[in-house]
Amino acid sequence: MRRTKVFSAALSVLLAAGIWTTAGLIPASATDEAAPAGKAPASGGLLSAMHRDLGLSGDEAKARLKAEKKATAVEREARRAAGSSYGGSWFTPETGRLTVALTSRSKAEDVRAAGAEVKIVKRSAKQLDAAKKRLDALDAPRSVTGWHVDPKSNQLVVEILAGQQHKAAASDFLAKARRTGPLGVKTTTHRPSTFAAGTVGGDPYYTGNVRCSIGFSVQGGFVTAGHCGGAGAAVSGWDKSHIGTFQGSSFPGNDYAWVSVGSGWWTVPVVLGWGTVSDQLVRGSAEAPVGASICRSGSTSHWHCGNVLAKNETVNYSQGAVHEMTKTSVCAEPGDSGGSFISGDQAQGVTSGGWGNCGSGGETWYQPINEILARYGLTLHTA
Repeated sequence: MRRTKVFSAALSVLLAAGIWTTAGLIPASATDEAAPAGKAPASGGLLSAMHRDLGLSGDEAKARLKAEKKATAVEREARRAAGSSYGGSWFTPETGRLTVALTSRSKAEDVRAAGAEVKIVKRSAKQLDAAKKRLDALDAPRSVTGWHVDPKSNQLVVEILAGQQHKAAASDFLAKARRTGPLGVKTTTHRPSTFAAGTVGGDPYYTGNVRCSIGFSVQGGFVTAGHCGGAGAAVSGWDKSHIGTFQGSSFPGNDYAWVSVGSGWWTVPVVLGWGTVSDQLVRGSAEAPVGASICRSGSTSHWHCGNVLAKNETVNYSQGAVHEMTKTSVCAEPGDSGGSFISGDQAQGVTSGGWGNCGSGGETWYQPINEILARYGLTLHTA
């Protein structure tokens, strides 16, 4: 999709709506089928994408979006009710229900009253997060691809390349890891990598000869992946005109950055649907639970959907470990780095890396949006 025809349509719609500002990101059409406030959008294109990537019929996709919207609200109430006994939560697509892990049975009635199911566990989320911080302090060999807190099993889970777990470096790491807290081990045949790419055209932004994807508009610029450029790097747009400059960037350790924009560019609260779905308006950043459906937009593979698989995962890239990432079953390809992860109309995060591609499938991680906003004191641009 080229922007020459879309530019004027986007400008006229946004001016009429009174939601544009004088600085912003790449022009995009705003022909989204506006959903009533508080309801997840379910355009024909979105339903088609969920059918393609999740195998859901139109009615099943609508029901799931509705259930996930409710679960997101329930999670906030249930977490408050659980207090210090909160052990994590997850959404189960088959039942359409949210489950909350608790260390105290005395909180179960209040959590059920909030609308969640309950599972009694030994360890709180606070205890597991503390154990993960101890694990994050270890140096991992390349055979270890990552680790995360798994609320369902109430433990940490380390992923390691198949056939490597009994070799000296991996065995030594696992021995140290088991001393940090309760630990499970999974094997994988795939190593994650970042999704930056050389200049090959498309609908991107560029830093030097690197092509990445815009994440979400914020007041004064946009957020993206940190591995796409360092602080002070100049950024050009899809048409190679100057957009702005990286104002902050962190990678590894984190994988986020923000770019200030000017030179006639302006921010738009839109995620590009690439003709697969209507361009999606962004109305907030409420965090979707584990098990929820989620979609991604990027300049290479465009629009794809999947499920949230895990949160607070550390991914061990060849450049170094990145912490507090969210793992998904959504595919991605080189050039998609920095692009938008969105659930319904709620921003979730920016694409970091993964394995596989959108022909054979794969997994992709993103850095959560609310962490980025808090780190740099940014305000998400919403419709």
